Amino acid sequence: MKAILYVGHGTRSKNGAEEVREFMGRIMERSEVPIQELCFLELTDPPIEEGFRRCVERGATEIIVVPLFLLAAGHIKEDIPKELALLKEKYPGITIKMKDAFGVQHKILDGMAELIRNTVPELSAADSVLIVGRGSSDPGIHVAFSEIVCGIRDRLPVNHVSVCYLATAKPSFDEGLEQILQMTQGQVVVLPYLLFSGLLLSEVNHKVLKRQKHGQRIVHTGPLSKHRVIEDLIIDKASE
Repeated sequence: MKAILYVGHGTRSKNGAEEVREFMGRIMERSEVPIQELCFLELTDPPIEEGFRRCVERGATEIIVVPLFLLAAGHIKEDIPKELALLKEKYPGITIKMKDAFGVQHKILDGMAELIRNTVPELSAADSVLIVGRGSSDPGIHVAFSEIVCGIRDRLPVNHVSVCYLATAKPSFDEGLEQILQMTQGQVVVLPYLLFSGLLLSEVNHKVLKRQKHGQRIVHTGPLSKHRVIEDLIIDKASE
């Protein structure tokens, strides 16, 4: 029997974890696969091993692993495959198939552009967009964000589109925000390239609010899971 095991990153934020569970509850209701479980790589329960075990206990003989990750970095290339290799040894009779990260897709870029338009209905050529990534030392991530910047620039009539990162990579969020505010005559739209809320997004919220209180023209779209396109992509990924 087929099962789907969704693997989230995990967060120390209780609200962030609950948001993921509610979001994935909607996904599971839309899917026709009889066995579906949600687990997390770190920080949030249940861990991957427990989610996998629940699938097996419910009768799964084939488990499709769907990582809830936008881009392929260390977690996709190393951490999750390592966990699955151990589970393959423990459950040799179970077929395991792992899906790729979502990658840079036209549908996601279209959804990002629509999320920006919904946040700023009267978007003008004087406005700018700051895309905020989680950050990674993987060089492929920087290539992907270059594609994302170009994709948003092609879809929106704005003055400038740039990217910054919350950890590991440069420029930092503070640096990127300061730079784009200096070069923008209109308002700055901050778009976190994150699926869900969590401590990282709380940091973005706090700093945007602080800037707003000082009279700077800056708005924040919220996470990408606010757009229906992400739900649709997860369903498509699971049924490929």
